[in-house]
Amino acid sequence: MKTVNDFNFENKKALIRVDFNVPLDEDLKVTDATRIEAAKPTILKVLEDGGSAVLMSHLGRPKGVEDKFSLGHIVDNVSDIIGVQVKFVADCVGEDVEKAVAELQNGEVLLLENLRFYSEEKAGDKAFAEKLSKCGDIYVNDAFGTAHRAHASTTIVAEFFPDHKCFGLLLAKEIESLEKVLGSSEKPVTAILGGSKVSSKITVIENILDKVDHLIIGGGMSFTFIKALGGSIGNSICEDDKQELALSILEQAKEKGVKIHLPVDVIAADAFSNDANTQAVDIYHIPDGWEGLDAGPKTNIGFSFVIAQSKTILWNGPVGVFEMKSFSKGTIELGHAISDATEEGAFSLVGGGDSVAAVKQFGFADKVSYVSTGGGAMLEMLEGKTLPGIAAIMN
Repeated sequence: MKTVNDFNFENKKALIRVDFNVPLDEDLKVTDATRIEAAKPTILKVLEDGGSAVLMSHLGRPKGVEDKFSLGHIVDNVSDIIGVQVKFVADCVGEDVEKAVAELQNGEVLLLENLRFYSEEKAGDKAFAEKLSKCGDIYVNDAFGTAHRAHASTTIVAEFFPDHKCFGLLLAKEIESLEKVLGSSEKPVTAILGGSKVSSKITVIENILDKVDHLIIGGGMSFTFIKALGGSIGNSICEDDKQELALSILEQAKEKGVKIHLPVDVIAADAFSNDANTQAVDIYHIPDGWEGLDAGPKTNIGFSFVIAQSKTILWNGPVGVFEMKSFSKGTIELGHAISDATEEGAFSLVGGGDSVAAVKQFGFADKVSYVSTGGGAMLEMLEGKTLPGIAAIMN
């Protein structure tokens, strides 16, 4: 696996695909700069070698050219984080871009305009990718969040750099961390899958059953399993058409010797509201008119016990509606258990939008081994798929 550490960028221009798809508020100010900070080590490696960096990214889902999605709004943030005044060009291909790239000196950074202002980016257009390729001597992909897309800047452009392409430090770390979980010899391996739907995690579950010793299933998706097992779940979320599948997953796990852990109790509420009346009830006997919105106290103890025994931990998805304070305890307890296990020497990987939001919100980001930056890309890797952005560098 070639990374930027395998190249010397002296007098070279690195064309780096970064993931600067950051959230902006109504005043177009960055509200979370995590993704920009994550790209910093790769950019600094290029500059410290004596090279220059040309950065390309998308932002949001623009329909054509829309000012609110211009990367010009984040130039100051990128400059502050990298510690170099970043230059900006209001396009990503064409004469103005080629001129700006030609004038770029060693030690300088140039940010190109939003790639998705061109429909050719998402279409994976070869001619568009060739134009992008003129912006650098070495192509670096450091955008894990888009590595599962065969877009012009993430995959196709690599064809124009047969011997001069590599992974950035962030993307390399993402691959390494996921491989550490999926191919781990450090057992027991525990996967915690939460979130609302079984359907969105089916292929993940089927792929990881061969690789884990324990599978904790929490959150809304657990009610489909409980109902399939004959439980009364009240008004709780459930995918009725996935009950057969849930039973089949339990059967597969049994055959493979994987221990599945389902919640035993829940915090049920009489409305989907932070101010609702709540009670802790047996998950198999949720009263009519009530819905389970968080893991219950006995479940929290049970899950924490399993995690404490684990040497490798993957966490994807919360176990309750943590955005509401009344239903955040289960997810917080899970965070504490994973942090404690990590401190005792376990390797812990957290990934997926909601889990990442939870570890940040509750202060666990620095207490786990690795927080993944790519939700969809991580899920596809967990499903056992080869990501086009990764394959393009490996080929």
